[in-house]
Amino acid sequence: MDVSGLVRRFGTTTAVDGLALRLEQGTVLALLGPNGAGKTTTVEICSGFQRADGGSVNVLGLDPAVHGEKLRPRVGVMPQGGGAYPGVRAGEMLALVASCAANPLSPDWLLDVLGLASVARTPFKRLSGGQQQRLSLACALVGRPELVFLDEPTAGLDPQARRLVWELVGALRTDGVSVLLTTHIMEEAEELADQVVIIDHGRVVAEGSPRQLTAESSDAARLRFRARPGMDTSQLCAALPADCRIDEHAPGAYLLSGSIDPQVVSAVTTWCAQQGVLAEELHVGRRSLEDVFLELTGRELR
Repeated sequence: MDVSGLVRRFGTTTAVDGLALRLEQGTVLALLGPNGAGKTTTVEICSGFQRADGGSVNVLGLDPAVHGEKLRPRVGVMPQGGGAYPGVRAGEMLALVASCAANPLSPDWLLDVLGLASVARTPFKRLSGGQQQRLSLACALVGRPELVFLDEPTAGLDPQARRLVWELVGALRTDGVSVLLTTHIMEEAEELADQVVIIDHGRVVAEGSPRQLTAESSDAARLRFRARPGMDTSQLCAALPADCRIDEHAPGAYLLSGSIDPQVVSAVTTWCAQQGVLAEELHVGRRSLEDVFLELTGRELR
């Protein structure tokens, strides 16, 4: 899949502004961005649910806006919000979608794999949020697609179901299926994605593999720990090397960046002891994908 110069406007608002991305066959691409960055709009254009105002979109050699009928049998789509009829039974919905495919997977097998066999006769509106998500995923996969669009596939899922979805995405990659997913769970993107594209205000602000995006150009590292919220860190800052910086990025969650060595770790624990608090969850490591995401898109709520 190739997207180049993609533009989508809603009145005076430009939701997607010259976006470009490339998804290779048999790989997983995570499209990340804050709320309103243009992720869902991009997915809906690529899957044929919206038309672009500019740029080009090539999906499996076809333009989804022109060749939708040819493309739909080859593509699976898991939209945000389910997308099923409220009164339809889970098994009936999946069977209906399977009937539209030339060589579908067994609906009963897929229901069983996704833990939905026991609710096959339950109306969609009576399913839990997690069950609705899993049914939506089943509908995206039942037609044996060559390319799958997963828009927030694990939103509302419990840890067991989330891990199951991760395993299914891994199996799709192994089978040569291409996957474009959006997610707000950075751990999910790091776990699943071969490539990551971060967008903000409809534009690409960074792209690369998770390892490339989290690599540091220097010897800088990160030290994280939890302690009492709102502590005055000025005394600790004075005891640290000049290139070290400490921030309380969430209540009680402290992040120290810079040249981390044993003396710096000792200074942190000594300072905490002087404050009469225990440094919990102390961890030293490189920056995470979440760190990169926040650095590029800001920490303010959208």
